[in-house]
Amino acid sequence: MGLTLMTGLFPPDSKDAIYLTRRDPEELLGTYSQHTILLDEHVWPTAEHYFQAMHFASLEEQALIRNSESPADARRLGEPGWIARLFRPIRKDWPNVRVAFMTRAVYTKCKTYPEIEQRLIATGSKRIIESDQYDYFWGCGRDLRGDNMYGKILMNVRDKLNAEANP
Repeated sequence: MGLTLMTGLFPPDSKDAIYLTRRDPEELLGTYSQHTILLDEHVWPTAEHYFQAMHFASLEEQALIRNSESPADARRLGEPGWIARLFRPIRKDWPNVRVAFMTRAVYTKCKTYPEIEQRLIATGSKRIIESDQYDYFWGCGRDLRGDNMYGKILMNVRDKLNAEANP
């Protein structure tokens, strides 16, 4: 196994990748885009609202986040600092279910809006990378060594949509 040297900031295969940020309200594939979704018998203003509300089992906490003014406000309410979590504890199984909730939000958004589904399918077989330099779970991180879980979710949803279109 040889060592691949990187020249510059991006790895050699980055030309076959699509970089995006889920917090860009103009990005159709992001969670901040203003596209409502219907999940769990509620209309959510954005996928971000739904995802952040699912941090909590409490219906009151979920309603507070669902009714927040913007996706950024939903994020602030859903991801409180450690002191706030003493008073507003998140669900104990969160590390185990967060990917499932994000996947549900992304898939539902794609199935609700044909233009978003087509945008995702149009990425072909390219790698999709969430280019958040500070997030090493959802994004690629500053050094591109992050888990890129949001990008993986988009690629998995893309595969599912393609499979549904071509059974």
